[in-house]
Amino acid sequence: MHLDKLTSPADLRALSPAQLDELCAEIRHFIVQAVSRTGGHLGSNLGAVELTVALHRVFESPRDVIVWDTGHQAYVHKLITGRREGFERLRQRHGLSGYPSTAESPHDIVENSHASTSLSWASGLAAGFELTGNEHRRVIAVIGDGSMTGGMAFEALNNLGHYAQRALIVLNDNGRSYAPTVSRLSAAVSRLRRSPHYVQGRRAVDHLLERVPLGDGVRRGLDSAAAAMREMWEPPAFFETLGVRYLGPFDGHDIEAMESAFRDAAAYSGGPVVVHVVTQKGRGYAPAEHDTEKHLHDIGLFDPATGASPVPAPAAQPPAAPAPVPSGPAPAKAPAAPDEPVLRDYTATFTETLIAAARHRSDIVAITAAMGGSTGLLPFQRKFPERFYDVGIAEQHALTSAAGMARAGLRPVVAVYSTFMARAFDQALYDIGLHRLPVILCIDRAGITGPDGASHHGVYDIAMLTRIPDATVFAPSSPDELPVAFGHALEITDGPVVIRWPRGKGALARPIGPLPTSPHSMRPKARQHRTGSDACVLAAGQTLRAAAEAAELLSCEDVEISLWDPRVLKPLDRAMILDAASHPLVVTVEDGVRVGGFGSTVNDALQQLDMPSVPRICQLGTPDAYLPHGSAAELAAELGLDAKGIAASVSKTLARMSS
Repeated sequence: MHLDKLTSPADLRALSPAQLDELCAEIRHFIVQAVSRTGGHLGSNLGAVELTVALHRVFESPRDVIVWDTGHQAYVHKLITGRREGFERLRQRHGLSGYPSTAESPHDIVENSHASTSLSWASGLAAGFELTGNEHRRVIAVIGDGSMTGGMAFEALNNLGHYAQRALIVLNDNGRSYAPTVSRLSAAVSRLRRSPHYVQGRRAVDHLLERVPLGDGVRRGLDSAAAAMREMWEPPAFFETLGVRYLGPFDGHDIEAMESAFRDAAAYSGGPVVVHVVTQKGRGYAPAEHDTEKHLHDIGLFDPATGASPVPAPAAQPPAAPAPVPSGPAPAKAPAAPDEPVLRDYTATFTETLIAAARHRSDIVAITAAMGGSTGLLPFQRKFPERFYDVGIAEQHALTSAAGMARAGLRPVVAVYSTFMARAFDQALYDIGLHRLPVILCIDRAGITGPDGASHHGVYDIAMLTRIPDATVFAPSSPDELPVAFGHALEITDGPVVIRWPRGKGALARPIGPLPTSPHSMRPKARQHRTGSDACVLAAGQTLRAAAEAAELLSCEDVEISLWDPRVLKPLDRAMILDAASHPLVVTVEDGVRVGGFGSTVNDALQQLDMPSVPRICQLGTPDAYLPHGSAAELAAELGLDAKGIAASVSKTLARMSS
C-alpha cells in the first residue's frame, strides 16, 4: 500500500509510473470509503487524482502555493499533505474541513470554497511575491467544475495578462459545475483544441513559415492572416487575446503528460500560462460516472458498494409484555406523550409550490446560478424549459438579469443559497431594490447549515437583505408556511421579496399553532402562540420551535412569556411590536448574526414608539465571528440558541433586572 507510506508531497517523487498508477487507485478507494461515512464532495475529487499528484510532483508546496477553485476538489491534496487521519471526521465538528483550511496546514494558502475566486487570489499573490522579492515562489491556481463560467474569473484573467504576472492556471476541464457547465465558449474551445486535424494543421503551417525565407512585409501579412484565422477557428482565441499563454489540452489522467506541461509552464517567465487538462468527473467509481446530473458532486452518507444512500431500517419493536392482572383501584392515567412532529423538506416544498404557481401564471420564470438540482429547480425546468434560466456560476448576473426580466413584466424567481447571496448584494441593493422591482429571492440553506463550515453558514442574509429599502423579508417557521409566504410574495409588486428557509426538513406548524388566517393580506400578520406577562419572545423562522420548547421550560420555573412568530421580518407587524412594548423584557431569537439582524430591527422599532419608557431587550443570535463546521444542533447548543439556551438567557436577564 503506497498510501500508507505517504506523509508529504516529497514522497511522491520516489515512485515509478506503475507505482503512481497504483497509488491513484488507492486514493480513489480511500476517498470513496471516507466520504461514504461522513458525506462530502465526491465526484470532483475522483476526477482530480492524477492532476493533484502531478502538481505535487512538479511543484514544492508550501513554498509554491496552490489555490483550489473551488476548494471542494482538494481532498486529494489533503491526503498528499499528511491529513489522512482527519478524514475520519471529515466536515464534522472539530474534524477536518471539507475545504482548504489555513488552520489545518501550511499547504493551504487560503480557505477557498466559493467558485471563480482562485484567479483573483493568484493575481494578488503573484504581485505580492514580486514586490517582496519572493519571485522564486510559484503561484498555481486550479480552476474547474465550471468556475470559468464565473465573471470574476474573466476579470482576474484580464489583470493577470495585462500585468504579465507569473502564475500558472490549471484549467481542470471536466465539463461540469454542479451540473453540465453552461458555456458555449468553453465547449467550442475544448472541442477545437482536442481535434488532431487542427493541431497538426497549425503545427504544419507554423513549421512552413519558419523555413520559408520571407520579407518582413510578407511575414507581417501572413502573421496577420494567421491571427485572423485563429480568431475564426478559436472563437475568440480567448486566452491569447488576454495575454495569457495557452498549453493544451492534455489528458488530465496522464501524469507524465501533465508533469511535462507543468514544467514547461513553470519555465515560462513572460506572464501567466494556462494549462488546459481534460478530466472525467467521478472517474474510477461507477456510480459517480453513471450519475448524469452531478456525477455525485456532493453526497450524504452512502453505501460504497452501490453509491446508494442508506434507507433507515424501521426500529425493532420489543415483544409486547403480557397484560397485567388488575388488582385494587386503577392507577391514575398518565398524561399522553406529545405526538411526534411531522417533518417536511423545505426545498421540496418550494419546488412543488413554484410549479403549482407557474401552472397558473405564465409570467413566472426561474433562475439559478449553476445549482438547479440543489435549489430544487430541475423539476421546474422539465415542466417549463422555456421559463428556466441557468446562468452558470454568476450570482451577480443572475440578479441583474432578473431585474431586466421584471422590468419587462415577468415575475422572476431566483433560487440561491444564503451564503452565495452575499456575492450579489450590490445587485440586490441597487439593480433590484433601487428600482423597486418585484423579484422574488428564494434563499435556501439559511441559518446554521452544519458541516460545510465558516463560508457556508447562511447567517448574514437577514442583516443584508433587511437593509434594502422597500424589501419584504419572509421567514417561514415551518415548511407549510413556505407556500403561504410564496403566495403573498406573488401579490407584492412594489419591491423585492425575500423568502428564507433552512437546510433540510422542518416540523409542520400544526403542533405549534394555527395555520395562517389572513390569505388576502399582501403581507401577513404575525402570529401569537402564547401569552405571558414576564417577557415577550419574538422567534424568527426556524427558531420558533426551540423558543416554544423554552417557553415550556420557563413555565416550570413560574416564568410565563408571550411568544410570537413574526413570519415577516420586514416590515414588522405593528401589533406585535406594541405587544412586545407592554412587557418589561423583549427577547429576539434568530438564526443569523445578532448585530444588525432581526433583533436590531426590533430594537429600532421599539425605540421609535412614542412611549415614556422602552422595555429591556435581549438579542439572541449568532455572534460577530465566523462559525466553525459542525452539526446545526451542536452549534445551536454552543451558541445558546437551543431551547435550554433560550430559557437560560430569559431567566438570567430577568434575574439581573430584579437585582
